[in-house]
Amino acid sequence: MTRLAVKRTYTPEEYLTAERTALTKSEYVNGQIYEMAGASREHNFIAGDVFGELRSQLRGRRCELYMSDMRVRVSPTGLYTYPDVVVVCGRPRFEDAHVDVLLNPTVIFEVLSSSTEAYDRGEKFAHYRYLESLQEYVLIAQERMRVEHFARMGSQWLLTAYSNPDEILALPSIECAVPLSEIYARVELSTEDVLARE
Repeated sequence: MTRLAVKRTYTPEEYLTAERTALTKSEYVNGQIYEMAGASREHNFIAGDVFGELRSQLRGRRCELYMSDMRVRVSPTGLYTYPDVVVVCGRPRFEDAHVDVLLNPTVIFEVLSSSTEAYDRGEKFAHYRYLESLQEYVLIAQERMRVEHFARMGSQWLLTAYSNPDEILALPSIECAVPLSEIYARVELSTEDVLARE
């Protein structure tokens, strides 16, 4: 989603108070609030289909799955944000009794757009890496078939890239697997992207 800056320095408490009554979603980082613009049709298709695949595989297990309305806080850096899809396995921890700020995600998915791709890859991932609970981070392109999977390996992150509809995104930390054909089932890919894979 596109981020629109609202200039003024806010405390986390001021942000949460305003956010809990707001009609739109905003992200908080370094004392600044960034309003989140709406997502594209393709973005919603991808996030919804990932959510649906994971929901069926996680049913009956001690895992919780959320779409983009669950805030995540990166406590060491102070970032509050809304991942497109987030999974927590084991006991979820929340910031307070409102139960609307998750502290210990296991896997985070972000659907990329031209306006947020650099941020999702760079600054945002730098924040996410401070989450000790986070085991996997997945970036999904919406304009072409490309999924990038980052898995924590000790102090390092191992990248595996997928770009073929026959490939399956493996998520070992939650014991799930999502076919790329399902992720992109409702997305019309450009002719150039299809030809590049043939």
